[in-house]
Amino acid sequence: MKPSAIHTVCAPLPRVARRVAPALLALTIAACAGPPVLERQVLGYDEVTSRLDQKLLLLNIARTDNGQPVHFTSTSTIAATFNWTTTLGAGAELHRNSSANILGLSAGAGASENPTFSIHPLSGQAFTERVLTPFKDQAFEFLVFQGGAIDRVTRLLASGIEVQNADGSFVRFIANDPARPEEYTEFRRIATHLRWLNDKRKLFVRTLVFEEPIAPALTAAPSAADVINADKEGLQWRRNADGSYQLARFQAGRVVVMNVDPMSLGNQARFELNERIKRNPRGFVFLDVRPDGPGGDFPIRGAIKLRSMLQMLAFVANGARAAPEFDVAPDPRTGTVAENPRAALHIDISPAPPSTTIASVDFAGRSYSVGDTQWDRATFAMLGDLFQTAVGEVKGVDLPITISK
Repeated sequence: MKPSAIHTVCAPLPRVARRVAPALLALTIAACAGPPVLERQVLGYDEVTSRLDQKLLLLNIARTDNGQPVHFTSTSTIAATFNWTTTLGAGAELHRNSSANILGLSAGAGASENPTFSIHPLSGQAFTERVLTPFKDQAFEFLVFQGGAIDRVTRLLASGIEVQNADGSFVRFIANDPARPEEYTEFRRIATHLRWLNDKRKLFVRTLVFEEPIAPALTAAPSAADVINADKEGLQWRRNADGSYQLARFQAGRVVVMNVDPMSLGNQARFELNERIKRNPRGFVFLDVRPDGPGGDFPIRGAIKLRSMLQMLAFVANGARAAPEFDVAPDPRTGTVAENPRAALHIDISPAPPSTTIASVDFAGRSYSVGDTQWDRATFAMLGDLFQTAVGEVKGVDLPITISK
């Protein structure tokens, strides 16, 4: 007996189902297209804004190099409206004497984008004061605390080092300016020495913290109510060595760079040190490499004088052609450091744009670009961070220019 053959027959889809399926597929694709498009556009706008910030920094460096005034613009807001539309239509033809009735379906999808850009020309007295005012010592501490190499921060942010006596009086100034070769060489060697100490974890960059007395000492112990009230005000009572009781509060003072831990100093010593440092404006960072600490055979006492945003741009621009930086070997008393590049931030000027993806801008028939090294890219990123800090809140700086597409 022969085995019977088994045949599987797939019944054809009904005519209506065959016509509906493509329309439903089109609707499904249109519904799923929206989120990926939105994701690409948002990331695209972010990338464009980032590139604009980089090009504006380079453009102002180029302007300064060509003796022209700087001008800043900020793309403060981007408002984009995205519309996704889907349509579905149905039509039928009915024939009285024929079974060939026709049902037609149509589906469509569309997307539109309407961006609006608000551009603020950054000008006016408030903005000008911000870019002309030297950075405060907290900016120096923050950059080093976040992992920035202290020689990179010092070479970019400092205009020089003011050497001082023990009482804080002025001795001389060491300029971070290649146009003054002897001073520049000495400055570079100090910056490299600080880098070596910091790499060896022998340097402390921090804010002085101390207890500041706010009332005369008492011979009798404070009452429980006095202790509770002081705690509510953020104050505290402490007992002095002579047995008296002092009402004091914790204070955060000025930033110091030292080769000994400032917290190893007594409270009174920290308080007196801060009082002496306060004689300098907030644009100075106290520097004290003591002879009795690590690296103390290369001692230095004084203050690092910080630049303003415009001074940093001028320094970088002058380094491109007018007063280029040069190689400086470390002091013999300094150990080996990982890097000691010639320029704090090298700007390459060439007839054509670079072939790499580094930031560049065309100006006056030449291409200005950031040096294609890890050091230069990191320094340029730091310059961008400092610029954002200097600009601050751009809202209301000037009347915005609105561009709608």
